[in-house]
Amino acid sequence: MELRIDPDSAVPIYLQIVHAIKHQVATGRLKPGEQLPTVRELATNLRINPNTVARAYDHLDGDNVITTQQGRGTYVRERPDETHLARVRQEQLKALMDGVVGKALSMGYSVDEVREAFDVQMARWTRLKKA
Repeated sequence: MELRIDPDSAVPIYLQIVHAIKHQVATGRLKPGEQLPTVRELATNLRINPNTVARAYDHLDGDNVITTQQGRGTYVRERPDETHLARVRQEQLKALMDGVVGKALSMGYSVDEVREAFDVQMARWTRLKKA
């Protein structure tokens, strides 16, 4: 499992972990039943405090994304809530769009310029996908 965190982000690190894992589950990169790294392993890999990872895992467990089995490990739930996963996918897309649109607007582009650029890129991607 590959996770990247941005220590300079305004989003707390535990929430970055939560969002990243939810995204990987929603997109199928993490499969139902797949084991996650231990709190200590993930904390070591990310070079963060284990309490931060534990907080993220607790949050994910509360959202029924993962389950922790004492002495066995932490796993992606076998039957993830499809409605929840669909909502997570929409939240992820909204967050991506908010970031791109917000940055473009803050750089002085008008709403119309952003919309036109989006339409051009979507047309380009559609053509590439058909090829």
